[in-house]
Order: sequence, then C-alpha cells, then structure tokens
Amino acid sequence: MRMGPVSFLSLLTLLPLTLSAQRQASLGIGTGIVRYSGGSSFSALTVSPAAQWLTPSSYFGVSGAVSLLEGGVWASQGRADVWVALSQRTGGVRPAVSATISGTTRSDGVAAGSGAAVIEAVRGNVALGVGAVTGVIQQEPGVGALRLRGRAWWQLNMPPAQLSLTTEATRFLGAWYTDVVGGLTIDGARAVGSVWLSGRLSKTYGSTGAASATIQYFLTPSVALEASGGNYLRDPFQGLPRAGFVAGGIRVFTSRRAAMVQSAPVRPPLQPLVAAHRGGDTIVVRFRMPAAKSVAIAGNWNAWTPDTMRALGDDIWEAALRLSPGTYYFNLVVDGQEWVVPGGVATISDGMGGLLAILNVL
Repeated sequence: MRMGPVSFLSLLTLLPLTLSAQRQASLGIGTGIVRYSGGSSFSALTVSPAAQWLTPSSYFGVSGAVSLLEGGVWASQGRADVWVALSQRTGGVRPAVSATISGTTRSDGVAAGSGAAVIEAVRGNVALGVGAVTGVIQQEPGVGALRLRGRAWWQLNMPPAQLSLTTEATRFLGAWYTDVVGGLTIDGARAVGSVWLSGRLSKTYGSTGAASATIQYFLTPSVALEASGGNYLRDPFQGLPRAGFVAGGIRVFTSRRAAMVQSAPVRPPLQPLVAAHRGGDTIVVRFRMPAAKSVAIAGNWNAWTPDTMRALGDDIWEAALRLSPGTYYFNLVVDGQEWVVPGGVATISDGMGGLLAILNVL
C-alpha cells in the first residue's frame, strides 16, 4: 500500500483568506516539494481552488488540490469544513456543531478519507466540545475514535491579528493521544501571514512536534503571491506520514481585498456608531466608501441579509432603518461580495476570526 503526501499548494489554503473576508473564492497555481521518511515528492504543477462563506453564526469552507508528481503520477486532496451555531443569541452559552470531511488519492496508490463531527458549547472566545472521528483507507478496515476538544481565540485590533489555541484528545485504537495547536495570524494591508506550532503527546504512540509558516502578499487587490513551509504531524486516519514541505505559487481571488481599496481612516479611541433620528422610529446611517460601486448593510436586526444603501455622491452611502432603541451589530457589503467594517467604528469579535461593527440607537 502506497500513500505518502498527496498535495502541496493546498497547504497554503490553510491560511485564512483574510481576517476580514466574509465571502471569498480563489484559485491557486504553483509548485512544491514534500519530504517524508523514505523519500520525497516533487510537484511540477499544483492547481488548488478554495472558497469560504462566513457569517456571525456559521462558517463553510472548502479547498482542494490536484498535483502532477514525478513519473506522471497525479495526486489530489479535498477538504470541507462546516461550523454552525445552533442559537442566534450573542451572550451566554451557545451550542454549536462543527464537521470536517477530507480525502486523498494518488494515481499510483490508494484512496483514503476521514470525517469528524464535534458538538460544542461556546461562551465568549472559548469553546468546549465532544465528538467522533473516523477514517477509511482503501483495502484496510475503517477506524473510529472518540474526540474531546477545547479551543480559545483572541482578536487583536492593532494590527489586525488573531491568536488561537486548540487542544484535541483522541482515543485511537485503545490509547489516547493529544494534539495541541497554537497559531498567530496577522492581517496587513498587503500581506497576510500565519505561524503555527503543534505538538502531539502520547505515552503509547510517542510525542512529536511540528511548525509551519505561510504568507500571502497581494500584488493587486485580487492577485497574491503565496509561500508556505514547515512540517505537519502524521494523520493516522488517512495513513499520511509526518512530513516537511515547501510550496509557493500565485493565487487569484474573485473579490478584491478590502484593505487595499478602502481608505477610510481609523482614529482611536473608537466609539460605537450612534445613528441620527429622522422622525418616529426611523434612523439614518451614512458611510464613506471610496471607489465602491454598490454598498449594502447587513446586521443582526435583519438576519444578516444585505439591504441596499443609497448613493448620495462624493462616495457617501446612506441607509434609513426602522430600529428600536438598543445595541446592534452589522457589516457593510461592498460591491456585492466584500463584507467589511467601516473605518472609525468600534468593533467586537464574531468569535470566528471576523469583526462586527457596533451600532447604538438611543
């Protein structure tokens, strides 16, 4: 049975598309090399599509890669991730469910796949969960395991960044192993970079560690150079060995990067937006969005469905809303694709790597 590493540039899709992106799709083309115990694999060409969709209560991401290896061997990999909050409330404990499905194959080897599902209790920036993970390798019996998960994340605004820490304990074939993964992602105007450290602790299977780094540098608002390097831990559910890798290429996005097309200044200290009243219970909000062709507003008052704003000229956009006094959370949708937070408005973390602007109605 031959498994071995099957993808290269797909490792770059583990890098968040941006901390601020809410909906995004992209296509990467590049090359790379993976070294593992017993040999190495070089990819002359890797094509890797990726897409994500993010709201304050859900996340869906999908990525894949097809690589041409030495000797005309083709390898492919695919992965889908889903996270859904089962309650829309913003405070207290929120139940949520997450699931991951992934698969690998080589034209000179065998196919394998794995899936995991976890039920979580989320409070603030901490989540605890329990679930199961399973794996199937062609011509081998399938395996299943119990998984316990704890994770936490912290949003930093200057510069935009996110720290995360995840601990997963897995009961695999009668023995436990624990994976601890910590990461830092920094979102700059032109560059997005991540550093990840991971360790596996087990008396039965042995302990080991891994580290990796990835970076995207945007040449234009929709085209980025990207590079990745480091190593990753063995995947016992798909039979993939521990390996080191280096990969690089270019990625084209369907949506322009908001940080490069939006020039609204941010002046601390930031305060929640206070809406102006226009008779009765109607309030008016205005924003400056340079170079925008269309702007919509979506918030927790309208189930995050974008409502079109009116252009007033000089890059000013206006919306009239019927809202009762209270505190609300919102994003702007620019040109029908980019979900952004207007400059100069106080924000809170949505708990999934994004930000929500704060609106007060007095």
